[in-house]
Amino acid sequence: MNKLRSVGLKSGAAALRRSVLVVVAALAGALVPVSAGWAQAPAPTAAVAQARPIKMALIESLSGPFANTGEAVFRNIYWAIERVNARGGVQLPAAAGGARPLVLERYDSKGQNEEALSALRAAIDAGAQVILQGNSSATAAVLIEAINKHNEREPGKRVLFLNYSAVDPILTNEKCSFWHFRFDAHADMRMAALMEVVREDKALKSVYLIGQDYSFGQAVLREARRQLAAQRPDVAVVGDELHPIGRVKDFAPYAVKIKASGAQAVVTGNWGNDLTLLVKAAREVGFDGSFYTFYGNALGAPAALGDAGVGKVVAVADWLPNVPGAQSEAFYQSFRTRFPKPQDDYVHMRMQLMVEALAQSIERAGSTDVVAMARQMEKASVQLAGQGGTMRAADHQFQQALAVGVMDKKGTPGVKFDVEGSGYGFRVVRQIPAARAQQPHSCSMQRY
Repeated sequence: MNKLRSVGLKSGAAALRRSVLVVVAALAGALVPVSAGWAQAPAPTAAVAQARPIKMALIESLSGPFANTGEAVFRNIYWAIERVNARGGVQLPAAAGGARPLVLERYDSKGQNEEALSALRAAIDAGAQVILQGNSSATAAVLIEAINKHNEREPGKRVLFLNYSAVDPILTNEKCSFWHFRFDAHADMRMAALMEVVREDKALKSVYLIGQDYSFGQAVLREARRQLAAQRPDVAVVGDELHPIGRVKDFAPYAVKIKASGAQAVVTGNWGNDLTLLVKAAREVGFDGSFYTFYGNALGAPAALGDAGVGKVVAVADWLPNVPGAQSEAFYQSFRTRFPKPQDDYVHMRMQLMVEALAQSIERAGSTDVVAMARQMEKASVQLAGQGGTMRAADHQFQQALAVGVMDKKGTPGVKFDVEGSGYGFRVVRQIPAARAQQPHSCSMQRY
């Protein structure tokens, strides 16, 4: 580790220990502040509530421009942990502590890599064995490097890294690690799913590419250019632009350029406020083209577009609320019962499957030895509410079906559920099986 990163991993740890919020999910009836407005969670058995917990640490932006994305992650993982604990916790042999609950601790990275490294050190010092992060591929890359070196230096305090959203393909290719497992489809997989819809849009002749200027945003635009050239060479790229991540307050200048370019569609991997502000600015300048997005299905984007987005915003995800099927519908409704506020309406199936895979792997390992857990995680295969997936051992990329949806008004055929009370939801137009969604890899990891 270079000198700067080494300092970052140690500095600030004491302050983080003082400020970290410890969340005992589904213990003592779910100790959640009343002000959170959450419905009461099911309580576990007394034996599980009193058992020694398995500590997990969420390192995420919980303040600043992307705080809403961090809080959305927290709700999803918290809910998944509640489910495990309510059914009796993680089942281990008596010698390994018997049935044990999962406990989640959250650390605010403030969207900064050095803060994330400080949080990692604090979490390890506090006894965390599982690190969770995802809302930045740049941060994920830094954490992978730090965890690789930590686990080599301190084998008695090794940790796993579970990644739910950092989708730069490099993380399970050149930077793949035995300790890192990704549960989201990476950018190339998502782009290939979007291209299935682009291929059929025969009227589309010009696109504008725009993204956040860091590893993930760059990867999205690079893959968009490659796949457009291969699959739609008749489509002209009339704009190709990167912007600072999380720092643009007014996207009007970008929107004006998009409209002036004559583009019929925008392709973007933007997320959080960088997406919401972009689509809002596009609407305000009168851009009437389509948006092909990775994350256009929530966090304010549908409400920002309103009727202008109907039939024009396309989003790809591992799952969408309007995926057909009684089990999927019941799953979504149970989340909305647990978190009834409209602004909390952003549920991630992959995060539920991730926690289920963790519980499964610990139980199959028969202990909380991190190497044994990792070896079982490589073979994880989980199902929930009619959805599921398997971990590919070769590169630690989770393989799952993908869904592509188009924005429409709630109540139209295929749109039973809207997003965040906006009156707009996403009608599923493509369901891509895991076998077709998978991509080749170039991973060559050191195994333990």
